[in-house]
Amino acid sequence: MSDADDTVADAGFDDWLDAAEDGAAYYLECPEDHTSLPPRRVCPDCGSTDLEELALPDTGEVRTFTVTHVPTPAFEEDAPYATAVVDFGPVSLTGQVVGIDVGDVETGLTVELEISVSETTGERVIGLRPA
Repeated sequence: MSDADDTVADAGFDDWLDAAEDGAAYYLECPEDHTSLPPRRVCPDCGSTDLEELALPDTGEVRTFTVTHVPTPAFEEDAPYATAVVDFGPVSLTGQVVGIDVGDVETGLTVELEISVSETTGERVIGLRPA
């Protein structure tokens, strides 16, 4: 078995992370104007399978956040860290705020999407960097 065989992909989400790393992040919209994020094959609001990919706005605004000082083992090397819910136009993303002291994170902060890597696991995570 080769190393490539050991790689586990998260279908749809990994594709979205790849697109976001290339500066082409997107969200999904159905004909009823419901929006969601990948991976989705069906609109979570109306069940439509006619989902269009639209460009995610370049920046978003922190709606709420929390700071974690005592994390689960999966994020112990990342602590302390701030996790925020950010409005990017018609969709919201949850991710780790990066590139700023956790004490400086505030509601209303303008951020941009950045795919970063967990210091603990080495896996890609959704990062939100002040714009």
